[in-house]
Amino acid sequence: MSKPDKRDEIVRAALELIAEHGFHGAPMAMVAERAGVGAGTIYRYFENKDVLIAELYEELEDKIYAVLLEGYPTEKPMRERFLHLGKTLLRFFIENPLDFRYVEQFHNSPYGVAVRRDKILGTRNKNGGCDIFRELFEEGVSQQVMKDFPLVILFALAFGPLLAVTRDHILGFVALDDTLIARTIEACWDSVRR
Repeated sequence: MSKPDKRDEIVRAALELIAEHGFHGAPMAMVAERAGVGAGTIYRYFENKDVLIAELYEELEDKIYAVLLEGYPTEKPMRERFLHLGKTLLRFFIENPLDFRYVEQFHNSPYGVAVRRDKILGTRNKNGGCDIFRELFEEGVSQQVMKDFPLVILFALAFGPLLAVTRDHILGFVALDDTLIARTIEACWDSVRR
C-alpha cells in the first residue's frame, strides 16, 4: 500500500467505526485494526484522534459541497435553488448512510458545536466560498421571500425534518422514493417561505 492508500484506509475505518460505535466507542487501536495498519501508523497521518475526527469531517463536508454544487441553478428563483439543495442533500445521505451517521454525530457533539456556530454566523469559509445554505437564507430573508427568522431557526425549520426523515429511512421506518423526497422538500420549503 502506498502512503495515500494507508491514509484512505485509516479514514474509511474511522468513518465506519465512528458511524457504528460513536466517537468514544472507536479508539485509535480499533481504527488501526480495521484499517489493517499498526497503531503507530495512524500518527504519521494524524496528530491525534481529535485531528482525525476533524479532518474526516472536513473531507465529508468537501464531498457534500461538491455534490450540492453539481447542477446548482444559480440563476433560478430561490424556491428552485432551495429544492435542488434539499433534494440533493437528502439523496446524498440516503445513498451514503455512513456519511450521514458521521455528520449527524459530529454536528451533535462538542466537535461540531464550533463548526455549526461558525457556519451559522458566517465566519467559516473553508470551501473557498460562502456557505451555500446560509447565503440562500440570507438572500431569502433580505428579499422577503423567506420568513424573517434568525438563521438558526431557518436551518432548523428547513433541515430538521430532512435529517429526521433521512434517519428514519436509514432505519427502515419509511421508504423514501423520488415522489416522497420531492414532497418532503416541498414541505420544508413551505416552512421557511413567506
